Amino acid sequence: MRIYTASGLIGLSLAACAAQKPVQAVGELPSGFYGTYEDNAVGAINQSSWALASPQRTMNNPLEAIKAVIAVDWLADELEINPRWIVISPLTKQHMQQARIDVRRALGISVDASSGAVVAALLSIARSLELGARPDDISALKHPPFTLPPLQTFEQLSHLPYIATANIATSEAASQVLTNGRRT
Repeated sequence: MRIYTASGLIGLSLAACAAQKPVQAVGELPSGFYGTYEDNAVGAINQSSWALASPQRTMNNPLEAIKAVIAVDWLADELEINPRWIVISPLTKQHMQQARIDVRRALGISVDASSGAVVAALLSIARSLELGARPDDISALKHPPFTLPPLQTFEQLSHLPYIATANIATSEAASQVLTNGRRT
């Protein structure tokens, strides 16, 4: 009886330690950023899995690349934090975390920056481009979380390389959303 009690107490202690993992808020995206989807999540999964499957899909289209990069950065937190995504495999969630790191490295974005800061900066760049700004005039490219010179960052966005971890993570998430019949 004492063994069971001790085992139970140890299990509860371990569970309490695991539950103390700090929960961060998921960054905000403009409503309908990924199309007609109310909450953006399914749209972000679909758009990023499509865009990151082949570099030709975003070639010379920095706005599409920015949407794919935002999706990976945002989904790394969204899939982990939002209980709605309990149907997504823990392995897929880990893959999305690694994809965020790899995408950031490819673009010269600080891996330590908060997702909120990265998403906000990328949204600012997208708005500037939509308004016709030239890359060297976009102030968001000149500040953290970007570590490369502005034109080099823009060049990376215009020629987003193939990032295997991002392709795998977004494809896995899309497959699991489809399999589980999730709709917004």
